[in-house]
Order: sequence, then structure tokens, then C-alpha cells
Amino acid sequence: MTIDIDHAPQRVLVTGATGFVGSALVRALDNQAGYLPVSIVRSKANTPVADSQSFYIPDISSSTEWGDSLKGIAVIVHAAARVHVMKEVAADALTEFRKVNVEGTVNLARQAAQAGVKRFVFISSIKVNGEETDPGQPFTADDSPAPSDPYGISKKEAEEALLALSLETGMEVVIIRPTLIYGPGVKANFRNMMGWLKKGIPLPFGAIHNKRSLVSLENLVSLILVCLKHDNAAGQIFLVSDGVDLSTTELLNRTAEALGVKSRLIPVPERLLIFGAVALGRRALSQRLCGSLQVDISKTRTLLGWNPPVSVQDALNRTAKEFLEYR
Repeated sequence: MTIDIDHAPQRVLVTGATGFVGSALVRALDNQAGYLPVSIVRSKANTPVADSQSFYIPDISSSTEWGDSLKGIAVIVHAAARVHVMKEVAADALTEFRKVNVEGTVNLARQAAQAGVKRFVFISSIKVNGEETDPGQPFTADDSPAPSDPYGISKKEAEEALLALSLETGMEVVIIRPTLIYGPGVKANFRNMMGWLKKGIPLPFGAIHNKRSLVSLENLVSLILVCLKHDNAAGQIFLVSDGVDLSTTELLNRTAEALGVKSRLIPVPERLLIFGAVALGRRALSQRLCGSLQVDISKTRTLLGWNPPVSVQDALNRTAKEFLEYR
């Protein structure tokens, strides 16, 4: 049954509301008729940009009490997680990921169902599908999961637990698996990449012929908004991307254009890059730079009637503009 947003604003609880995805979603909800965002923040010093009601929940675990934050909530978007990092330091990483991403998620979902929440939208990860695709053979939403690292495994386990809980309680569950997310305010490797390009640093990535799917923050938020209410979303898993796959070389060239600089890419053969990265103990980095990871979003398009509203170049232009203004 479709969630009716025509008469009274629907209260949408967003976890991770001060994060990259969560803060953008809260702003979008705040500007969209029919919704009232309710933000979960980890620190009392942090408040979302939008004027939303906020609840302070410092820790997400199997023992977290969500209490008043769930009162009157129609939909939850669970964007908070223990996130993947390139250099994991925990001795037992899988156990640590499970505490937040599995046990914490299931605890929230069970309390939500008991509080009468109608729908639970879970922001998962393409890592549930796996780390790499063969050229021209993209992941689909209905492929068998094949996660290979603790983060991906924890997300897969959370998905399975949520779908089982949905069958038990009747609360609708929607799962979204984003690819690499970029957009204004992006951090980590993507922002470092823009810094290198802006400084004119020569980069040995001028002859990489892989294909990778990415998703802009605006496109991801657009899909989340659709999943809040669409009849066909309930019980489904969706992959999301910009709908255009780029090689590392193409991404660097397009980003340089957005920054208003000339890219200085040296055409070093892929096999030499991979050999050097492996020799330096950076195999995972070489896979990200040279390997392919494509997704097929035809299910998302067909079931939801959704198409990415923002083009890749427009998204890169907006990302670059923010970087140039605030770097």
C-alpha cells in the first residue's frame, strides 16, 4: 500500500543525519512538501543544516534505546553505519562492523516495527555484490551476493536480517546499494584526486581502460525520495548509479575540465601500475584504479520509473565548484 503524503506531512527519521548522504537527504526533505525530517545525530554539537527536529543518539548498537525518536515516524532512512576504510586497524574487523551494521541496524528496525513505522529504507553498499566485474558484465540487483571484506559482509548480513524481520512484522523494507558516491562536500580519495588535478601534478593514469559506475549525491538522494513512498519499492533491492560508466582516465579528464584545468595524465600501461601497487602492498588501491565495477540499474528504472536526474558532467561541475570555494 502506498504511503499517503497528500494530507499530513510524513515524519521521516534519518540516521547519520550529519553525514555526507544523511545531511543532503535532510535538506532535500526539508525542501519537499509532504515531509518532515527528523534527524539522528551522534554529537550534541552537531546539527543538520536543515531546520529539522533532532535526537541525540551517541551510539548505534544492539542495546541502543530509540524511544521518543520513533514516535509518529512513518519512514526511516538508515544511512548511519560503521563505514569502510582503506586501512582497517581493528584486530577483528568483522566483529566491529557487525556490532553497528548488523546488530545495531536490526535493533533499530525491530523497535521501529514495534513503534508502527511503515517503511525502513536501508542504505547498503555495492560491496554486497562484490568488488569487481568483468568488462560488459555489470552487477544486477538480483545477483547472488559475493562480499569479500568485513564491511561488505556486514551489510549483506544486515540486508538478510531486515528482509526476514519484514516478513515477521509486516514493516516494509527497501534496500539501496550505491556505488561510489561523490558530490559537493565529498571527502577522502575523491577530494584528494581533485587536489592533485588542481595542482597540476602529473598522474600515471592516462591509459586505463576500465569501466566503473559512480553515483552523484543528488542522484542518490533523488532515488531515496522515490523509495520513501513508491508501491513497487517494498521488499526490493535496488542498485543505483549515474547511468554512465567511466574509466579512471575519463573520470580524471572530466573532473579536470570541471575544475577548469588541464589534466596531466601520463599513459603508463595498466599492468605496470598494478605490478607497482602490488609490490607496495596496495593491491586494493590498484583494483579501484584499474579494475572495473559496473552496475545495471535497469531494475531501478523499470520498477520505479526512476532515471538519474543529474548528468555526470553537471554533477562533477557542482562537486568541483564546492571544492574550489572551500578548499
